[in-house]
Amino acid sequence: MAEGAAVAPKGGCGSARGVCKGGLQAALDEARAEHSDKRLTLWFVDEARFGQKGRVCHRWFTRGERPPGLCDQRYSWTHLFAAVRPATGEAFALVLPEVSVKAMNEFLTRFAATLAEDEHAVMVLDRAGWHTAKKLVIPSNVALVWLPPYSPEINPVERIWLYLREKHWSHRLLDTGDAIVDALCRAWNALTPERLRSLTSYPYLKQVKI
Repeated sequence: MAEGAAVAPKGGCGSARGVCKGGLQAALDEARAEHSDKRLTLWFVDEARFGQKGRVCHRWFTRGERPPGLCDQRYSWTHLFAAVRPATGEAFALVLPEVSVKAMNEFLTRFAATLAEDEHAVMVLDRAGWHTAKKLVIPSNVALVWLPPYSPEINPVERIWLYLREKHWSHRLLDTGDAIVDALCRAWNALTPERLRSLTSYPYLKQVKI
């Protein structure tokens, strides 16, 4: 569990809307109309599981020699919740022990507490059960926009998971839960805004007016 406490933003509940028919631009226009006194920012959200069960990848090695290929088969894990703003490379992440409505509420509360007073964040995410549950508490300075079903390829955060697993999670052994959390935090904190912009600036986002 991430350390520290965040203060929930003042005000009522935020809002949630779909994005299938009107598209992302329509959702942004609606959010702008509802919060005309705020500065809109566009974020993408996702979660991923990281644990002991490892992976192998291509690697450079001495010609004629076979490189070692460590791959753990144990099953301890944790989860990384992340929000990324492709336009700037800004990001916010929490390591949490589970994916659940409780975990998502904590993530949203802590994320919302980092926003400027004049900012309203539009957060695009998939339709996982903990994203759409009735018990989900949406902060007043956040609006959730759900992606069309079964479309992970249009969520830019997915590329960050691929990068982290290839760059930081291949050919390694992690013996304890603390080691998993430490390795995950180090991997995430090594990401620069430039790298995040490179990974998440999908071409279709250039057509979106914020």
